[in-house]
Amino acid sequence: MRASALVGALLSVSSALQAPVLKAPRAAPLQSTIDRAANREKTDAVGRYCADDKSPERRSTSTVKVGQVRIGSSDPIVLQTMGTTDTNDVQASVEQILRCKEAGADMVRLTVQGIGEAKNSLKIREQLDAQGVHIPLVADMHFNRKAAMIACEAYDKIRVNPGNFADGRKTFEEIDYDDPQQFEDERAYIEKTFTPLVERCKELGRAIRIGTNHGSLSARIMSFYGDSAQGMVESALEFANICRKLDFHNFVFSMKASNPVVMVQAYRLLAATQYELGWDYPLHLGVTEAGEGEDGRMKSAIGIGALLADGLGDTIRVSLTEDPEFELEPCRTLAQLGDEAVSDANRQKAQNVIEFDDSETRPITSFTRREVTLAPSIYTDEFQALHRDGSVLTAVSATDLEDEQGLYAKLGMKTAVGMPFKDVASSDSIVLSEVPSDKTQLRTLSRLQTAGVGVVVPASVLAKTPLEGAIALVDGGEATPECARAAALRLTGAETDAELKAASQRSDVAFAIVDIDVENLSRTHAARRVFHHLKANNCAYPAILRLGYDAQTARAPNNGPLRKDLFILRMGMDGGSLSVDGLVDGFFVDAPFDVEFLRTASFGLLQGSRMRNVKTEFVSCPSCGRTLFDLQEVTAQISDRTGHLPGVTIAIMGCIVNGPGEMADADFGYVGGAPGMVDLYVGKTVVRSGIPNEDACDALVELIKENDRWVEPSEVEEEELVEA
Repeated sequence: MRASALVGALLSVSSALQAPVLKAPRAAPLQSTIDRAANREKTDAVGRYCADDKSPERRSTSTVKVGQVRIGSSDPIVLQTMGTTDTNDVQASVEQILRCKEAGADMVRLTVQGIGEAKNSLKIREQLDAQGVHIPLVADMHFNRKAAMIACEAYDKIRVNPGNFADGRKTFEEIDYDDPQQFEDERAYIEKTFTPLVERCKELGRAIRIGTNHGSLSARIMSFYGDSAQGMVESALEFANICRKLDFHNFVFSMKASNPVVMVQAYRLLAATQYELGWDYPLHLGVTEAGEGEDGRMKSAIGIGALLADGLGDTIRVSLTEDPEFELEPCRTLAQLGDEAVSDANRQKAQNVIEFDDSETRPITSFTRREVTLAPSIYTDEFQALHRDGSVLTAVSATDLEDEQGLYAKLGMKTAVGMPFKDVASSDSIVLSEVPSDKTQLRTLSRLQTAGVGVVVPASVLAKTPLEGAIALVDGGEATPECARAAALRLTGAETDAELKAASQRSDVAFAIVDIDVENLSRTHAARRVFHHLKANNCAYPAILRLGYDAQTARAPNNGPLRKDLFILRMGMDGGSLSVDGLVDGFFVDAPFDVEFLRTASFGLLQGSRMRNVKTEFVSCPSCGRTLFDLQEVTAQISDRTGHLPGVTIAIMGCIVNGPGEMADADFGYVGGAPGMVDLYVGKTVVRSGIPNEDACDALVELIKENDRWVEPSEVEEEELVEA
């Protein structure tokens, strides 16, 4: 029998109990994996995962000291980044660290591949000290334990990857553990290899980050737990147990993954396990290999933001395929959004939400969407106002309707002979606040409806100005006008339990728009309550979450600037805190930005939440001193050539450290195998090795074609509208 069967129930745990958990003494031994698995099988629950999931407050933690910086709940969230220079290039490394510090970094991580880099790190520290610059440095260690011992002399914190510190390079070998005790007994080797580093860090007053990566779980862990959040947590706990046995407590945890949903599940399970064990170690948050630009920021906001919304997280890094100093602004913005989430004002709004218990309807470590039915009134072969995988609704004004061809393009539609038709990333429906009277505007609306786009208009407006075939947005018991083809029910979160039950059972409603009264209620908590009641009452229709902002609330925190790249972070956090639980069926983002941006950002939120793919998914590492090619240049080149392949995932990895593991979730992989050379993967398997950099992108395209995943970019050209 495979040992993973023993912990099968752990992969679908769903309860979020709120009863207080008594803390055990810190010296209490770690309960064995097998014992805890057996206990959880009996309860089918992971327990409390945050301080209070109904009234947000920061999880109470111990304080970890990293040089002069303190990480923990008693201090502000710590901001960090990672250098991209070759650590052997001392001057370049020092200059980059100074730029990161100027941009707001509280600490900077550097790559330490071997003994040479470890020794040169001492020179980096000496130069910084000579300039009077005192910023904690973190050594990023993989594979090389001897280098880690030397690195302790120069670095304030050592990042250890449990997946390869003792078990070596990533493989996908499956180990049969006929006797689960065999798995437990192998911990002796891990303890032997890790103990010297822990003792040295304790002696020098250094900190450790036990940093699990989803993409680099060891073959041993993968064989026992499978590719799971549970495996990530147990991998870290083995190393934590060794630290505790040696009475070393100056460490933090991280549970990183390139998939924000998996990342959130792993952190929640880790936090729940800490409550269960009576532990209080801080959490370092991050979505690894998030990518660049808008997509990288969106993925980070979904994952990091969802955790910050529940008061989890003490230090964060936003991993972008950009120069490290550019990571600090989004990092700082997310930290500020986290402060907003646990502020007294938001806590009061959360407390205004009517009491509810969603422990049975909101699984916190699995992604299961509510089963819904798309009514024939909004979903046919010719007309689809919503999409099965997740919908995008877009607000459109009368002015927008005047620019017919321009609006089609902004809504992501193609045209043939001037007539619009839906494409893979077209808005599913538009939302109007008024029915226009202008002939050009009405013609645009008519053509959009003919193309299968839903037109949502408030019922009160339709009663005065009918629009045939519209979808009426109704409140409460409001009647549906005769001109409407269907009704969409607005839910504000202020409804009583009885009203939500009645709403769940309405047969005349095609879908709901969850539009939380954010002036008085916490969006996250009120929406969780609404979705809880929809699920508990077996509601059959989809529910779209409206994220509404005005010119003030769309700004960066603390009355910051109104900028798209910063708004992405707020939007991603607000939507991600609900989408990671599989609660929403789509988004209606209404904010003071242009139609095209709001549409593409909405699709980014859906794709980042692993709901609906409308473009190629890139898993792109942020670069570091190990990188064997120019990641930013190569990522841009690959994106330009392959960005039109929805449903295809391509991993772009600068080196082998996390490459094979992260590519287990990808269709194709592009990995630096040696200086100037690239290896190509299909799934987990290397299929071509040693390809010169200059030929590798062409080879990747050919590989995609060979595997029948390639489509040529659309050659349909839009034609100018010929007036009738």
